Amino acid sequence: MSTEAAGGQFSTDSISDAFYPLYRYLFDEDGDFTASIETKLAQARMPQTVEMYLSRALAVGVLCGLVLWIVGTLGVYMVFQLFVQGTPTLLGLPLEGQALAFVQAIKIPALILIGGLVFGAIGFSLGFGTLLSVPYFKAGERKREINVLLSDATSFMYALSVGGLNQLEILEAIAMADDTYGEVSKEFQSIIRETQYFDTDYRTAIQNQSTRTPSDEFSQFLTDMLSIVNSGGNMTKFLEDQKDKQMRTSKQEQETVLETLELFGEMFMTLSLFPLLLLIILVIMSMMGQSQDTLLYATVYGLIPLVGGGFLVMISTVVQDEVGEGYLHKQRGDSSTSESLFSLGLVEQFTGSYSVFHRIKGREGTYETIQMLKRPHLFFRDHPLMVLCITIPMTLVFMAFSVLGGWAPLSLEAMKEAPVRGTFFWLYLPLYINGIPLTAFYEWNIRHRRSIVGKLSENLRKLSSANDTGMTLLESIKSVSQTSSGRLADEFETMHAKVNYGTSLKDALYEFNNKYHMPRLARTVKLIAKAQEASSQITAVLTTAAQASENQDDIARDRKSRTRMQVVIIIMTFLTLLAVMAILKVKFLGVMAGLAESSAGSGGSQAAGSGGVGGGGGFANNVDVPLLDMLFFHAVTFQAIVSGIVAGYIRDVSILAGMKFIVILPTFALIVFMVI
Repeated sequence: MSTEAAGGQFSTDSISDAFYPLYRYLFDEDGDFTASIETKLAQARMPQTVEMYLSRALAVGVLCGLVLWIVGTLGVYMVFQLFVQGTPTLLGLPLEGQALAFVQAIKIPALILIGGLVFGAIGFSLGFGTLLSVPYFKAGERKREINVLLSDATSFMYALSVGGLNQLEILEAIAMADDTYGEVSKEFQSIIRETQYFDTDYRTAIQNQSTRTPSDEFSQFLTDMLSIVNSGGNMTKFLEDQKDKQMRTSKQEQETVLETLELFGEMFMTLSLFPLLLLIILVIMSMMGQSQDTLLYATVYGLIPLVGGGFLVMISTVVQDEVGEGYLHKQRGDSSTSESLFSLGLVEQFTGSYSVFHRIKGREGTYETIQMLKRPHLFFRDHPLMVLCITIPMTLVFMAFSVLGGWAPLSLEAMKEAPVRGTFFWLYLPLYINGIPLTAFYEWNIRHRRSIVGKLSENLRKLSSANDTGMTLLESIKSVSQTSSGRLADEFETMHAKVNYGTSLKDALYEFNNKYHMPRLARTVKLIAKAQEASSQITAVLTTAAQASENQDDIARDRKSRTRMQVVIIIMTFLTLLAVMAILKVKFLGVMAGLAESSAGSGGSQAAGSGGVGGGGGFANNVDVPLLDMLFFHAVTFQAIVSGIVAGYIRDVSILAGMKFIVILPTFALIVFMVI
């Protein structure tokens, strides 16, 4: 431990010790509240005692309360000094004489004191409550990940059981697979460590873990497994039933998520109209002589992005993204360098042993650089975000030329005079320069990787059939590669060649997985690699892997078809808003601009003699037509970007997945406002 870390730990412990008496005074060590916090700390895997954690939370709460009490007291005092004249009347009580004088004397000091206490209470609640909510959030995240991975983890355990491993070996295998099964593996790691280091039999360890896990589903799984262990039942049959049950549960949860997304899509369609309606109301108020420029700016530049951000937060609490990075490590705890962008592969493991490896590393780096320069499109396909290293400097150069050439306005008045041109150079040009290449390479990357899992279930079935005829797994891989087509068949052929040249089958499988690093693929490869270590005849294991893959295909297919409707709703909502804004600009702003010009060109007597024209000109003069023209265009542009982000996130649970919408939808707004 470094000196800084040790000093920070000592300081934190000292603060906790200082507030420990307050903890003893406020909380019952055997009470329900303390027990619930202790349970959440265990479920969140936070290595702290409940006494020290609550003492630290009290310390943070008291310090935050003290700071806000000082700020609140001074703030209320300044309000009375600067903005309040005399003694304010609160309740208007009928007091007279000395009672009235006493109340008038203590009213302002009492309000200052109460204001400080209110701010202090808010500060304490924020500090204490924030720290108290941390274990709940962490436990909730672990619960979500466990529930997501439990179906695949159960299939993994069933396949190992079919492969001939006993109960303890299955527990150890799933505990060591934390690169694939994440928090589920960590739950089993706790069981293994308790049996190894605390001299506890694994039945008791399983029972203890069933009470500590944050997932009710996993707790029930451990409880059922314990009953099988105690009764000496058929573990393979139990795991097969659990596998089928968890697959059904996954589909049911996916159905619930999709129904919630449908509700969110309808809500977004409705709430997206609110900024437009508010904008129209503010324009009408401006016509009546009540200028609301600040609210106009707040609606366009604040409310529209805020609605989109709120929906992203809501959606992120419902949808479930892929858990894990998709990489497999050859040894547990080995942070394989294959996932590093600047890794040179195997040579990294030997650098530092002998000088020859330094020379090899240097030449390998030169070779990789030359290969990247020869085929930069493949490099950007594998690392789409790296294209920004080129496009961002290009954007700065183009922006500099735009400013120097006078095309990009530098003031609000200049932007109002030419809103389409100004917005194009300040917003659309950077969006196109960065967004189009990023979208192209990202979509290429996704299609390249998904081409592997497109035929995964089918090829796993073929592997199972070939293995059932008596072929070894390697021979089955060769047979499938010769009788199948597509990228996965090519990868099978590559794996077979690697094994023939001396690479172990497990390493070849891991290298294949890490090339595409998809969590779903990683779970399948991990299952096969672990099973083939015991035997080459793993027909049942391959069948199980195929079933798990088909279950994932069904879920993905259902999600794709259901979310497609939500994306269509979001896009149609934006196009409707765009049409309404275009009509307002042509029919409303155009008329207002014409009335203002006619009013300015007519004389005073002529305006007085023509009441209709004069009235119209009066209304028109109250409307800043260039400002509204700019705000209308910016409103539809921001709405297009927000709609694109939300559509992409609903579709694929990724901001980058919405880049194609972020590029295309604003283009519709640009074309429409250029034409009108």
